[in-house]
Amino acid sequence: MAPRATWKGYVKLAELAFPVSLYAGVTTSKRISFHVLNRKTGHRVHRQYFDEETEEPVERDRQVKGYEAGDAQYVILQPEEIAEAVPESDKTLRIKGFIPCPDIDTVYFDRPYFLAPPDGILGESFAVIREGMRRKNVAALARAVLFRRVRTVLLRAQGPGLVANTLNFDYEIRAAADVFKDLPEMKIEGEMLDLAKHIIETKAGDFDPRAFDDRYDQALAELVKAKMEGREIKAPKRPKETKVVNLMDALRESARAKTGQSKKPSTARRKKAEPAQRRKAG
Repeated sequence: MAPRATWKGYVKLAELAFPVSLYAGVTTSKRISFHVLNRKTGHRVHRQYFDEETEEPVERDRQVKGYEAGDAQYVILQPEEIAEAVPESDKTLRIKGFIPCPDIDTVYFDRPYFLAPPDGILGESFAVIREGMRRKNVAALARAVLFRRVRTVLLRAQGPGLVANTLNFDYEIRAAADVFKDLPEMKIEGEMLDLAKHIIETKAGDFDPRAFDDRYDQALAELVKAKMEGREIKAPKRPKETKVVNLMDALRESARAKTGQSKKPSTARRKKAEPAQRRKAG
């Protein structure tokens, strides 16, 4: 089934505008999902809200949103008042500027989307902007009302289309300095640094997301399949505990493993050499 656009509108750059469709870049539809059942009857159950004081159930038409302004004090917001606060959308992604791709801080990334011309018809304006961004290796920063909120969107060229990432606002991002402030400065040099660089070089590769599997989801799928087939469910093997070893010894051992060396062959060579040396001495 062809993907369905989640939003349709226009990209606008100065006086230039062209139509686009926005497609969700991720989906959870292939994950294993469960329903909550009544253990006794096997019937599905549903959620219900209760008044925490009276313990009476509260139906949907009696529910209202409230902002806690103090101890058990709430500011009540009516649905129509909240609706009025939602910004009006003109279905336009307005490009505010361009930034070099290496300058992008990915910590601000929220959700990925794909941006393409509607109906799969590649327009000249779309192609020109995309190719210009690719050649200059820049990303576009745009603003639009998406899904009831004003959002900042980062656009980058990818293949024949564009990748769009909604960005978190600055107030939503924790400052890295607050997390790292208690970490002491440490000067790393000499053999330790050389070994670390050597290990990194020998493990260099390409990013291939297909190489990373969702072991939890796979285990759930196997569990469901085994239950359906009436097979015995075997407990998975637990990974061995990681042993804490001396850092330099660990680096040296890792470096030997990556270059195809190990301690055992050299020991074997010494053992074979010893009888010959003794015969020569005799």
